[in-house]
Amino acid sequence: MSNTGPHIARRIVMTGRVQGVGYRPFVYRLAHEHALAGHVRNLRGDVEVIAAGPAATLDDFERELVNRAPPLAQPRVRAVAPCEAPPSRDFTIAPSSAADAPEVSVPPDFFACDECVAELADPADRRHAYPFINCTQCGPRYTLIEALPYDRPNTSMAKFPLCPACQREYQDPLNRRFHAEPVACPVCGPHLAFVVPGRDPVTGDAAAVEAAVDVLRTGRVLAVRGIGGYHLLCDARDEAAVRRLRERKRRPDKPLAVMFPQRGADGLEAAREELVIGPVEQAALADPARSIVLVPRRPDGRIAPSVAPGLCEIGAFLPYSPLHHLLLTGFGGPVVATSGNVSGEPVLTDPAEAESRLAAVADAFLHHDRPIVRPADDSVVRIAAGRARPIRLGRGIAPLELELPVALPEPVLAVGGHLKLTVALAWGKRVVISPHVGDMGTRRSELVFEQVARDLQRLYDVRATRWLCDAHPGYTTTRWVQSLGAPFTTVLHHHAHASAIVAEHGVTEPAIVFAWDGVGYGGDGTLWGGEAFVGRPGHWQRRASLRGFRLPGGDKAGRSPWRSAAALCWEAGTECPVPIPDPIVRAAWERGINAPRSSAAGRVFDALSAIVLGVAETSFEGQGPMWLEACARPVERFPSLPIESDAEGVLRIDWAPLLESCSDTRVTRAERAGQAHAALADAICRVAEAERARGGVTIVGLTGGVFQNRRLLELAAAGLGERGFRVLLPERIPCNDGGLSYGQVAEFLGAAAAAAPH
Repeated sequence: MSNTGPHIARRIVMTGRVQGVGYRPFVYRLAHEHALAGHVRNLRGDVEVIAAGPAATLDDFERELVNRAPPLAQPRVRAVAPCEAPPSRDFTIAPSSAADAPEVSVPPDFFACDECVAELADPADRRHAYPFINCTQCGPRYTLIEALPYDRPNTSMAKFPLCPACQREYQDPLNRRFHAEPVACPVCGPHLAFVVPGRDPVTGDAAAVEAAVDVLRTGRVLAVRGIGGYHLLCDARDEAAVRRLRERKRRPDKPLAVMFPQRGADGLEAAREELVIGPVEQAALADPARSIVLVPRRPDGRIAPSVAPGLCEIGAFLPYSPLHHLLLTGFGGPVVATSGNVSGEPVLTDPAEAESRLAAVADAFLHHDRPIVRPADDSVVRIAAGRARPIRLGRGIAPLELELPVALPEPVLAVGGHLKLTVALAWGKRVVISPHVGDMGTRRSELVFEQVARDLQRLYDVRATRWLCDAHPGYTTTRWVQSLGAPFTTVLHHHAHASAIVAEHGVTEPAIVFAWDGVGYGGDGTLWGGEAFVGRPGHWQRRASLRGFRLPGGDKAGRSPWRSAAALCWEAGTECPVPIPDPIVRAAWERGINAPRSSAAGRVFDALSAIVLGVAETSFEGQGPMWLEACARPVERFPSLPIESDAEGVLRIDWAPLLESCSDTRVTRAERAGQAHAALADAICRVAEAERARGGVTIVGLTGGVFQNRRLLELAAAGLGERGFRVLLPERIPCNDGGLSYGQVAEFLGAAAAAAPH
């Protein structure tokens, strides 16, 4: 230890993402570099550092604990205080403590780092071709943690005792596998098994991988157990194989993701053969999250047309686990890699359940024996307005922790809506958003939702005393919360959307937020979805909306765009250019039977897709609008939509002129689709201008599932920017219903802060 200057001792508590990312060995090496005495150890979520040395040296050390942290760490200094000098002149890594530190931070699952991938490919390395290679900078976390602190006995790796060689690495502070909790090797770790139902399994990792690759080479469908669950794989360039997968999974149209082999200096050489990759796409694909990124496809590419019918983009991603690298290297080309589940449900994780429920889909299964504690699907992002924007929070991103501007009055758990579900736990100034759970409506979805709600509270050692849910009385999650007998607060669907976008950006002054989506329960009992609110979380006023209409068939309209087209045409008093399969529908609509009133922008886009493209029925939510966006081209001229106040003073955007322009077959479909997008974006800008003139609001947020539409988002954002508005767009929170749980917390916090005594 240095003798320069007077020696003092400090206790430094680091919080944030500091467990499971190699932070303790980093601190150990840094302390030795500065010749300090003391120790570092895990608390329950935090890391405690006791350091003794000259004051100036400790100052440098404290700064470098943040500035030089490992790439995956996200440390923050929580507390610094003087303390007694340590008894030893050495600096050590002390045993973890489970007491007196509730600031838990659960890391997400990480991709296989470059060093591990290099060892994977090195025949001289003892982990050559081992499918479960990892170190402190990579590998699974969230999906194998049973409890905190994050130590091996508290993970699903506890059943695999370390061999002497792995034990030496695990205990060596200078080794990059020091306390890498999932560490293993072929001698002591998990292994693969290849299974074709009715035959003897193929064991031995190399043999299992080769048998799996052969399934892909022969045009068959393979189910692979990965980090957070199963994928269904097939050759992405084999149209017959892709169609076979679609038919078996009963997924006729919804786009499928494609995983590309990692080749070339930046790993994207294989992807460039099929995709148009710009700098933003490149950064998103190479990001440590390894999300699925929507990327334009090359017109001369060989990806099967049925991978993403009707669309110009492919959901692309790189291998993120060692097993993926082995499979993709062995196969030598891109593969479809879609969630191994029954459509809409959480991804399957258990081998026996996967074999049972995917028996009619997969020809073969590649299992492994490392338990998956909880499912985690892949994250999805889309490039819009110059940056990657989240569509689905999953592996590599979630659990996602954000800081609240002020402390909550009590711990809360928000359960989101009904589709694209996430759960958010919030206490103090912290909020943690779970990975994507899925859509409610099946028993398995409900069970996983309940597991995630319990898990978050158990892992973070926080018990919610209040629950937050959607105001829709029919949502599964709302009914479940109400059944608990605990205090709960309902939040209007679109208020949650509005609060999410402004809270994400830390905006406290009044803003106007356009919340456009499918349908959600509105404050007046109708189905909202094309709204604009002015205010702040906890205090929203509905200032604008799309012209209302009655939806024939109610919920059925979500998968039958012809119903939305009929609704708009009948409301406007014009003939519907789209065939009406059931003439009884008109009579029921006229009598108001099963025809709820709505203002949903999503249903307007459905109607326009039916009119322009003839999309009468769809197989997944948003299909018609996605095809309409893909078809659209830039236009110079478009209808100006009337905007007038109704009896309540709400500005109403009248979509009626779009019925005529979209029905004009003298104009190409691409132009008609372009006009629809341009007209609606222009209407957004004019409503914002009217609100600025009325109340001086200069901040505009765009949120709700409709703004996953890049063309609409970019047109509206550009128009607002040109008019001098500050525009808030989603950056870390999905604008779709995956962001509702966070928005519910923000809305509750806004209302609670206003109600608190000042």
